[in-house]
Amino acid sequence: MLSPLPAQKPIVLCADDYALNDSVSQGIVALAHKKRLSATSVMTLSPLWKQHAPALRELQGAIDVGLHLDWTSEFAHQAGWGQGLAAMMWRSLSGGLDATRVREAIERQFDAFERIWQSPPDHVDGHQHIQQFDGLREVLCEVLLRRYGQSKPKPWLRISQTHKAGFKGALISWMGANSLKNWALAHNWPVVSPLLGVYNFDGTQADYALSMQGWLAEASNLETTALIMCHPAITGEAGDAIGNARAKEFAYLSSDDFVAHLNQAQMQLGQGGGSKAKSF
Repeated sequence: MLSPLPAQKPIVLCADDYALNDSVSQGIVALAHKKRLSATSVMTLSPLWKQHAPALRELQGAIDVGLHLDWTSEFAHQAGWGQGLAAMMWRSLSGGLDATRVREAIERQFDAFERIWQSPPDHVDGHQHIQQFDGLREVLCEVLLRRYGQSKPKPWLRISQTHKAGFKGALISWMGANSLKNWALAHNWPVVSPLLGVYNFDGTQADYALSMQGWLAEASNLETTALIMCHPAITGEAGDAIGNARAKEFAYLSSDDFVAHLNQAQMQLGQGGGSKAKSF
C-alpha cells in the first residue's frame, strides 16, 4: 500500500519591483507562468507600469498582484518627494514627514494602481520596507481603512518582521514592524508575516540556493504562513545596483533545483497568506 504524501505547507513567494525595468517585468512574468511565484508587487510610479500591465493581466487570479509603495526609488525622486533610504529613515525617526504630503504620495500610488489594473491591489508592501516607517505607516493605515475598510477580501499587508536575518533583518523589523502588526490585529486586517529572503545580494547562484533552502526550512517550522521576498530579472540592466543578484535569483527560481528544494521542505507556493496553494 502506498503511503500518503506528507502534508505540504503553503508559503508566499513574492517578486518585488514589477515595472522597474523590462528585464525585471519579463522575468517575473516568465516565473509566474512556470508557477514559480505566487505574488508580485508593482512600482506604480514607473512609466513602464501601463506598458507592462497587460502581460501581468494574463496571470490575474493565478498570482497576487499588489502595490509596492515607494518613497526611495528614482521614480519617487522624479515624482518630487523621493529620498535615499538613509535620509528617509532619519526623517521617519525624527518626525520629519509631513502627513499631508505623505497622504498625497500614497493616494497617488494607489490611484495609479487602480487606474491601470481596474481593481484594488491584492496586497500592499513597500520598496525597502517603507510601508511600516513611522510617519508613513499611520497615514497608510488611514488610507487603507478609507479605501478598502469595507472590501471583501481586504488587501493583505506584508509585515516586514524578519526571522533569523542578522543585523540587516533586525533593522528592517525595528523600523515599525510591531506597530504595523498591532494595527492590523486591532482592525482585523489580513497580514503575511514573518518576512524571509533577506540577504546582502552577494554570493553565487549556489549561495542563493543554499539560502533558499534555509528560508524554506525556517518557514516549515513556523506556525504562520511566511513570505519570502525575491527580486528576479532575466538579466541585470545597466544602472541596477542589484542586477547581478536579480539574474542569479531568476536562474535559480527557473531551475529544477528550486522545485526539488520546495518538495524537500514539504512546502507549496500559496497566495494571500496561503489560501490557494500551488503544486508542481
